[in-house]
Amino acid sequence: VQLQASGGGLVQAGGSLRLSCAASGRTFSSYIMGWFCQAPGKEREFVAAIYWNGGSKSYVDSVKGRFTISRDNAKNMVFLQMNILKPEDTAVYYCAARATYSGSWSTSSLWDYWGQGTQVTVSS
Repeated sequence: VQLQASGGGLVQAGGSLRLSCAASGRTFSSYIMGWFCQAPGKEREFVAAIYWNGGSKSYVDSVKGRFTISRDNAKNMVFLQMNILKPEDTAVYYCAARATYSGSWSTSSLWDYWGQGTQVTVSS
C-alpha cells in the first residue's frame, strides 16, 4: 500500500483543516487506517484510527470532540477533519495503514505503511 497525505497548511487558532490520504492498491478496505503527528523535537504520536468498515474509531484524548477520522473505501481515501485547532496541534501529520489490530494504537512500529506527511501549522 502506498499512501499520499495532503491538505496541511497554515491556519489561525480556532480554525479548521481537512487532511486527506490517498491510498493505492485494491485491498484498501482490508486495512485499518490511522493518523499520527510529529512536532519538532518530539516523538511521533498517535492521533486517530478507523477500522476497515469505518464502524469503529479511536482518538487520542487531546483531540476528542475536535477531530474526526473517516474513510471512503470506494475512493481509497481516509480523512482527518480537524476543528477548533490549537497551536499545540502544530506538527507534521502522517497517515498510516495496518492489516491487524494487536493491542496498541500508539506504537508506531506496529503500523505497516506510512505516507510522507503534511505540515499543519496553527498560529495563535
